[in-house]
Amino acid sequence: MDADQTRGAIVDAVRFLEEKGLNQGSTGNVSVRNGDGALITPTGGRSSWLKPDSIVDISLEGEVRGPGKPSSEWCFHTQILKTRPEANAVVHTHADSCVALSCLRKPIPPFHYMIASFGGSTIPCSRYEPFGSSRLADAALEALEGHFACLLANHGMIVMGKDLQHALDLAVKLETLARQYLLALQAGGPVLLNETEMAEVAERYRNYGLIPLPA
Repeated sequence: MDADQTRGAIVDAVRFLEEKGLNQGSTGNVSVRNGDGALITPTGGRSSWLKPDSIVDISLEGEVRGPGKPSSEWCFHTQILKTRPEANAVVHTHADSCVALSCLRKPIPPFHYMIASFGGSTIPCSRYEPFGSSRLADAALEALEGHFACLLANHGMIVMGKDLQHALDLAVKLETLARQYLLALQAGGPVLLNETEMAEVAERYRNYGLIPLPA
Protein backbone atom coordinates (compact mmCIF):
# COMPACT_ATOMS: atom_id res chain seq x y z
CA MET A 1 0.00 0.00 0.00
CA ASP A 2 1.51 3.35 -1.03
CA ALA A 3 1.26 6.56 1.00
CA ASP A 4 -1.84 7.84 -0.81
CA GLN A 5 -3.66 4.55 -0.26
CA THR A 6 -2.59 4.54 3.38
CA ARG A 7 -3.98 8.04 3.88
CA GLY A 8 -7.31 6.91 2.47
CA ALA A 9 -7.30 3.79 4.65
CA ILE A 10 -6.71 5.91 7.76
CA VAL A 11 -9.68 8.14 6.89
CA ASP A 12 -11.81 5.03 6.42
CA ALA A 13 -10.56 3.68 9.77
CA VAL A 14 -11.59 6.86 11.61
CA ARG A 15 -15.08 6.60 10.12
CA PHE A 16 -15.28 2.90 10.97
CA LEU A 17 -14.35 3.53 14.61
CA GLU A 18 -17.01 6.23 14.91
CA GLU A 19 -19.67 4.07 13.22
CA LYS A 20 -18.85 1.26 15.68
CA GLY A 21 -19.19 3.68 18.61
CA LEU A 22 -15.56 3.30 19.66
CA ASN A 23 -14.91 7.03 19.24
CA GLN A 24 -17.09 10.13 19.25
CA GLY A 25 -16.37 13.56 17.81
CA SER A 26 -12.64 14.21 17.75
CA THR A 27 -11.65 11.54 20.28
CA GLY A 28 -9.09 8.90 19.42
CA ASN A 29 -6.41 8.71 16.75
CA VAL A 30 -4.87 6.34 14.22
CA SER A 31 -1.38 5.94 12.78
CA VAL A 32 0.26 3.64 10.23
CA ARG A 33 3.95 3.05 9.64
CA ASN A 34 5.14 4.78 6.46
CA GLY A 35 8.73 3.99 5.52
CA ASP A 36 10.95 5.46 8.24
CA GLY A 37 8.06 7.45 9.72
CA ALA A 38 4.31 7.35 10.15
CA LEU A 39 1.10 8.78 8.78
CA ILE A 40 -1.18 9.94 11.59
CA THR A 41 -4.54 11.62 12.04
CA PRO A 42 -4.43 15.39 12.62
CA THR A 43 -5.19 17.03 15.94
CA GLY A 44 -8.93 17.42 16.45
CA GLY A 45 -9.63 15.20 13.44
CA ARG A 46 -13.31 14.46 12.85
CA SER A 47 -14.78 12.02 10.37
CA SER A 48 -17.13 14.74 9.09
CA TRP A 49 -14.27 16.68 7.48
CA LEU A 50 -11.29 14.35 7.46
CA LYS A 51 -9.78 13.76 4.01
CA PRO A 52 -6.70 11.87 2.84
CA ASP A 53 -4.72 15.10 2.50
CA SER A 54 -5.55 15.90 6.17
CA ILE A 55 -3.37 12.99 7.32
CA VAL A 56 -0.02 14.17 8.69
CA ASP A 57 3.40 12.75 7.81
CA ILE A 58 5.67 12.54 10.86
CA SER A 59 9.06 10.98 11.56
CA LEU A 60 9.49 8.51 14.40
CA GLU A 61 11.50 11.24 16.13
CA GLY A 62 8.47 13.54 16.09
CA GLU A 63 9.42 15.79 13.17
CA VAL A 64 6.42 16.85 11.08
CA ARG A 65 7.30 16.38 7.42
CA GLY A 66 4.64 18.32 5.58
CA PRO A 67 1.46 20.32 6.18
CA GLY A 68 -0.85 19.83 9.13
CA LYS A 69 -0.54 19.35 12.87
CA PRO A 70 -0.47 15.77 14.16
CA SER A 71 -2.71 14.31 16.84
CA SER A 72 -1.90 15.46 20.36
CA GLU A 73 -1.00 11.81 21.05
CA TRP A 74 1.65 11.60 18.33
CA CYS A 75 4.28 10.83 20.96
CA PHE A 76 2.97 7.41 21.98
CA HIS A 77 2.21 6.53 18.35
CA THR A 78 5.76 7.25 17.22
CA GLN A 79 7.34 5.63 20.26
CA ILE A 80 5.33 2.44 19.81
CA LEU A 81 6.24 2.23 16.11
CA LYS A 82 9.87 3.02 16.93
CA THR A 83 10.29 0.40 19.65
CA ARG A 84 7.94 -2.35 18.43
CA PRO A 85 9.03 -3.37 14.91
CA GLU A 86 6.26 -5.97 14.70
CA ALA A 87 3.68 -3.17 14.89
CA ASN A 88 2.73 -1.31 11.71
CA ALA A 89 -0.43 0.42 12.93
CA VAL A 90 -1.63 1.95 16.19
CA VAL A 91 -5.25 2.68 17.13
CA HIS A 92 -6.29 4.69 20.19
CA THR A 93 -9.95 4.98 21.19
CA HIS A 94 -12.14 6.26 24.00
CA ALA A 95 -14.53 3.32 23.74
CA ASP A 96 -16.99 3.31 26.64
CA SER A 97 -16.26 -0.01 28.33
CA CYS A 98 -12.51 0.37 28.04
CA VAL A 99 -12.76 3.90 29.45
CA ALA A 100 -14.89 2.64 32.36
CA LEU A 101 -12.31 0.00 33.30
CA SER A 102 -9.44 2.44 32.79
CA CYS A 103 -11.10 4.84 35.23
CA LEU A 104 -11.22 2.02 37.77
CA ARG A 105 -7.57 1.36 36.86
CA LYS A 106 -8.42 -2.30 36.45
CA PRO A 107 -6.60 -4.63 34.06
CA ILE A 108 -8.79 -7.14 32.27
CA PRO A 109 -7.97 -10.55 33.78
CA PRO A 110 -8.22 -13.96 32.04
CA PHE A 111 -12.00 -14.23 32.33
CA HIS A 112 -12.18 -15.29 28.65
CA TYR A 113 -9.73 -17.24 26.52
CA MET A 114 -9.59 -14.46 23.88
CA ILE A 115 -7.53 -12.34 26.27
CA ALA A 116 -4.60 -14.49 25.10
CA SER A 117 -4.89 -13.12 21.57
CA PHE A 118 -3.44 -9.83 22.85
CA GLY A 119 -0.38 -11.51 24.39
CA GLY A 120 -0.08 -12.59 28.01
CA SER A 121 -2.91 -13.48 30.35
CA THR A 122 -4.28 -10.01 31.01
CA ILE A 123 -4.89 -6.70 29.29
CA PRO A 124 -2.75 -4.37 31.45
CA CYS A 125 -3.77 -0.92 32.59
CA SER A 126 -1.06 1.74 32.52
CA ARG A 127 -0.36 4.25 35.24
CA TYR A 128 -2.03 7.64 34.83
CA GLU A 129 -0.17 10.38 32.95
CA PRO A 130 -1.54 13.54 31.25
CA PHE A 131 -2.77 13.22 27.67
CA GLY A 132 -0.39 14.35 24.96
CA SER A 133 2.69 14.02 27.19
CA SER A 134 5.92 12.10 26.76
CA ARG A 135 5.19 10.61 30.20
CA LEU A 136 2.02 9.05 28.76
CA ALA A 137 4.09 7.56 25.95
CA ASP A 138 6.44 6.05 28.54
CA ALA A 139 3.51 4.66 30.53
CA ALA A 140 1.96 3.17 27.40
CA LEU A 141 5.20 1.49 26.31
CA GLU A 142 5.62 0.01 29.77
CA ALA A 143 2.06 -1.39 29.84
CA LEU A 144 2.31 -2.71 26.27
CA GLU A 145 5.45 -4.75 26.92
CA GLY A 146 4.69 -8.27 25.69
CA HIS A 147 1.15 -7.27 24.64
CA PHE A 148 -0.71 -5.92 21.63
CA ALA A 149 -3.03 -3.75 23.75
CA CYS A 150 -3.41 -1.92 27.02
CA LEU A 151 -5.77 0.37 28.85
CA LEU A 152 -4.60 3.90 29.65
CA ALA A 153 -5.58 4.90 33.18
CA ASN A 154 -8.51 7.34 33.24
CA HIS A 155 -8.29 7.67 29.48
CA GLY A 156 -9.01 4.82 27.05
CA MET A 157 -7.28 2.05 25.15
CA ILE A 158 -4.41 1.49 22.74
CA VAL A 159 -4.03 -1.43 20.34
CA MET A 160 -1.32 -2.09 17.80
CA GLY A 161 -1.38 -4.49 14.89
CA LYS A 162 0.69 -6.02 12.11
CA ASP A 163 -1.35 -3.80 9.79
CA LEU A 164 -4.25 -1.38 10.06
CA GLN A 165 -6.97 -4.00 9.60
CA HIS A 166 -5.41 -6.14 12.33
CA ALA A 167 -5.32 -3.16 14.69
CA LEU A 168 -8.96 -2.30 13.96
CA ASP A 169 -10.01 -5.90 14.53
CA LEU A 170 -8.21 -5.92 17.87
CA ALA A 171 -9.81 -2.61 18.90
CA VAL A 172 -13.28 -4.02 18.29
CA LYS A 173 -12.38 -7.24 20.10
CA LEU A 174 -10.93 -5.37 23.08
CA GLU A 175 -14.00 -3.20 23.56
CA THR A 176 -16.20 -6.29 23.27
CA LEU A 177 -14.18 -8.12 25.92
CA ALA A 178 -14.22 -5.06 28.20
CA ARG A 179 -18.00 -4.88 27.94
CA GLN A 180 -18.37 -8.60 28.61
CA TYR A 181 -16.07 -8.35 31.62
CA LEU A 182 -18.15 -5.53 33.07
CA LEU A 183 -21.30 -7.61 32.55
CA ALA A 184 -19.68 -10.58 34.29
CA LEU A 185 -18.71 -8.35 37.23
CA GLN A 186 -22.30 -7.15 37.53
CA ALA A 187 -23.51 -10.76 37.59
CA GLY A 188 -21.28 -11.62 40.54
CA GLY A 189 -17.80 -11.95 39.10
CA PRO A 190 -16.33 -14.34 36.54
CA VAL A 191 -14.37 -17.52 37.16
CA LEU A 192 -10.89 -16.80 35.83
CA LEU A 193 -8.87 -19.19 33.69
CA ASN A 194 -5.68 -20.40 35.38
CA GLU A 195 -2.11 -20.14 34.08
CA THR A 196 -2.13 -23.66 32.62
CA GLU A 197 -5.36 -23.02 30.75
CA MET A 198 -4.16 -19.69 29.39
CA ALA A 199 -0.82 -21.20 28.33
CA GLU A 200 -2.69 -23.82 26.29
CA VAL A 201 -4.80 -21.09 24.65
CA ALA A 202 -1.69 -19.05 23.83
CA GLU A 203 -0.11 -22.06 22.14
CA ARG A 204 -3.26 -22.67 20.11
CA TYR A 205 -3.20 -19.04 18.96
CA ARG A 206 0.41 -19.40 17.81
CA ASN A 207 -0.63 -22.34 15.66
CA TYR A 208 -3.82 -20.63 14.49
CA GLY A 209 -1.89 -18.53 12.00
CA LEU A 210 -4.00 -15.37 12.16
CA ILE A 211 -2.80 -13.39 15.15
CA PRO A 212 0.96 -13.19 15.79
CA LEU A 213 1.68 -12.92 19.49
CA PRO A 214 4.52 -10.78 20.86
CA ALA A 215 7.74 -12.72 21.39
